[in-house]
Amino acid sequence: MLIDPPELPASLRDGHVVVGNFDGVHRGHATVIREAAEPAHAAGRPVVALTFEPHPRTFFRPDQPLFRLTGRDEKARMLARAGADETVVLTFDEKLAAIEAETFVADVLAKRLSAHTAVVGWDFHFGRNRVGSPAFLAEAGPRHGMFVEVVPPFGGPTPVSSSAIRDRLDAGDIAGANRLLGRRWIIEGEVVHGDKRGRDLGYPTANVVLPPETRLAHGIYAVRALVGDRIVDGAASFGRRPQFDDGAPRFETFLLDFSGDLYGRRLRIELVAYLRPELKFDSVEALVVQMERDVLDARAAIAAPEDPLAPSALV
Repeated sequence: MLIDPPELPASLRDGHVVVGNFDGVHRGHATVIREAAEPAHAAGRPVVALTFEPHPRTFFRPDQPLFRLTGRDEKARMLARAGADETVVLTFDEKLAAIEAETFVADVLAKRLSAHTAVVGWDFHFGRNRVGSPAFLAEAGPRHGMFVEVVPPFGGPTPVSSSAIRDRLDAGDIAGANRLLGRRWIIEGEVVHGDKRGRDLGYPTANVVLPPETRLAHGIYAVRALVGDRIVDGAASFGRRPQFDDGAPRFETFLLDFSGDLYGRRLRIELVAYLRPELKFDSVEALVVQMERDVLDARAAIAAPEDPLAPSALV
């Protein structure tokens, strides 16, 4: 991953540059990358994914936090998985927001990134006031020595979108979200100290704090986590822990058949299935009985055949 490079190394010049926000790197995004990669690699040219951080919507509407499906590092991993040889991240700030569409084509794509071909999805816009449409790029690109390819929508009458995936996660439809992504949704974060209640109940958890704008349905999930080079099954809870009523949502994962100190380590955790909503029980003992059932349900969900439209992407 290259962040704000003044120019590209020689090995990445004269390539196919795919431009987008790519939040989630879903099936539509992957299609755009593949459309660029097949002819590029056949011609011996590199594929460069150009994206922006923070997400432009976050820049323009800071009072309306955006539920991000992928952070910067996870996005770069998924772009590489889709076929990009390198990801270039440009900082989206006042200067980039004010750049004219023509200047973006000339100075960023043609000059700075030395693009042989610029590739965008059917709905991508760029430049000041979003003047740069795919049609604009198709007209401007050749004037600056670039070929242009506009990839049509993917997914039929209702194209796959990051917004649709966010809505499914919000509703607890993990299977639906994963199918739109084309892989299981992954969260990533540092394991932090919690209140140790899980340990006291016999179910120690690895606690990861998700951004407050995360619109994931509160409840219990079957998950798998990448711990070092090992994938470990687990059952996770996301929510406010109504049994103890202690406030801000947390993502707490009980790793099955695992022991070890994870504090301070970063975990990548994929969601396999939604098991049940968050509940409050008559007693702590009743909660423990339900947790035992949750572990059994998580094992069963993880053991089920993998959805070919939403495979694991942890490795």
